[in-house]
Amino acid sequence: MKRRSFVKSTLMGAVTATVLPAVSNADTMHTEVPIEEYYELRVYSLKDASQQSLVEDYLQNALIPALNRHTIKRAGVFTEVKPQGQTKVFVLIPYVSTSQIDRVQKLISDDKDYIAKAAAYLNAPATAPAYERIESSLLKAFPHTVLTAAPERKPRIFELRQYQSASEAAGKKKIEMFTDQGEIDIFKRLGFNPVFWGETIIGPLRPNLTYMITFDDLAAKDAHWKAFGSDPQWKKISSVPEYADALLVSKITSTMLTPTTYSQI
Repeated sequence: MKRRSFVKSTLMGAVTATVLPAVSNADTMHTEVPIEEYYELRVYSLKDASQQSLVEDYLQNALIPALNRHTIKRAGVFTEVKPQGQTKVFVLIPYVSTSQIDRVQKLISDDKDYIAKAAAYLNAPATAPAYERIESSLLKAFPHTVLTAAPERKPRIFELRQYQSASEAAGKKKIEMFTDQGEIDIFKRLGFNPVFWGETIIGPLRPNLTYMITFDDLAAKDAHWKAFGSDPQWKKISSVPEYADALLVSKITSTMLTPTTYSQI
């Protein structure tokens, strides 16, 4: 073999080994490089404590163990800090690709242990449903913001924030403000401990972006947001006319959450 051909084939082999998924026992193992990331954000609306108990039992003992068995390293489950009535249950599931979503769902549907442990939830009768409704959104991570590590395990609260925009163009411009103009860097520098940043590509109330940050407690939340509002870099970015909130953001919602004891985020 000529040297040029040998070098070319060697380099191509190295690139292929780096980029393509490594497969071992294709029924259960499929590891991918998280070049980008997607999140399913699932919200359960519940009528009473009985429904909450059934849903949480399903999540803790059936769904999350099945996800872990089938390449999802961690999933988050949260309840509201100050619910109005029965709390909603929020579930965050990260995926490294859209193809992984379909593959994992197929594996779970054939998982006998999952089917057995999820029976009460899956087969709940119409007269006593497991939940009132499920609302799901699929989010695509902002560029270069994949969830590489879960927040430290300690007493803490999470803030889930959503920014709705009047148009797709305005929504893209707001994302640009986060990623290209340094807004995310301010959050990190001031210790907001972000969990994820994502643009909703399928789900209600589009166009919107959604992100999650963490605090030790409500007092720490107030202190962090006060510091953010007075930060010189933030004042510089937000003073640019094309990035004015009045142009880019039509509504902001904030939901304070606490992780369940079995949450992996």
